[in-house]
Amino acid sequence: MARRQDRLTVDDVQGAWAIIPTPAIPSGSDWRTEDSVDYDEVEKAVSGLIEAGVDAIMCQGTFGEGATLTWEEKRKMMEVMVETAAGRVPIFIGVTTMNTRETILQLKHAREIGADGTMLGLPMWQEIDVPGAVQFYKDVAEAVPEMAICIYANPEAFKFSFPTPFWAQVADIPQVITCKYINIAQLHLHTMVSRKQIRFLPLEFDHIDAAKMDPDFHTAFWSPCACTGPELTIYLRDSVKEATQSGDWSKLDDLFPQMIHVLANLFPPGGFAEFSRYNIQLEKERINAGGWMKAGPCRPPYTSAPEPYLEGARKAGNGWADLNEKLKKGML
Repeated sequence: MARRQDRLTVDDVQGAWAIIPTPAIPSGSDWRTEDSVDYDEVEKAVSGLIEAGVDAIMCQGTFGEGATLTWEEKRKMMEVMVETAAGRVPIFIGVTTMNTRETILQLKHAREIGADGTMLGLPMWQEIDVPGAVQFYKDVAEAVPEMAICIYANPEAFKFSFPTPFWAQVADIPQVITCKYINIAQLHLHTMVSRKQIRFLPLEFDHIDAAKMDPDFHTAFWSPCACTGPELTIYLRDSVKEATQSGDWSKLDDLFPQMIHVLANLFPPGGFAEFSRYNIQLEKERINAGGWMKAGPCRPPYTSAPEPYLEGARKAGNGWADLNEKLKKGML
């Protein structure tokens, strides 16, 4: 499929950016399985999210199991996603690897098949300093200038704090247009130092607070929950847009505690740091429990997690599905 004629810009980053897992066939947790991806489920999920109204789709990050897929699996999944989307929404492929050269090779393939950009984290064999991190994104942008970049800013995964000087410098890279972001406490600061050249994507349940900070600029968010049923994600997006225009946040002030009550089950004692030790296992358990998408088993070696943590993840998935049912019945 041909790429869009022009590279996406910060102005194209709007609405709900859904992230999907890489669904696995039943034998996906067995190291003997040569192709573990359920491609029919990939196609079904991409179509379902687009039809529900999401604004973009990202994949092959942490719970997308980018670290445990073979290149052949990644390559074929990229192709299925791009072909299924058929230009209806931007597709951002995860090409995080252990080094710059391999990342560029994978991103060039994504470019050739018609993907729009990449959700890209830092190589994580050793800790990297700010000059090295900035140079990494400069090198990728120089090598594949047609592709937009969403920086995957997960400090636990990449052993990098993504400090203020980093954002001030990567804002000079035209390809860097957005960021998968979790630090709502520093959102305003990092938006300012990047001179609004980067539209930060806060986590789904932080979108309300972000929009209240700056309704004209904070107009997008990343969603790990859309693949547990996209209706509530779209409702949140549209309700925030409505509230920024009307000034009436009462509906969202009622919705937020219900969302937090559900999603709190996903995080074990120890908070985000402990959650990050089992991110893949807990997220896939949540998605499978929600029932909207079949994420399947986890790929080795990240296949085990404490049962109480898994039970919390199942509660989060079931709770999100329950909220979606309430929404459909007009009870939210």
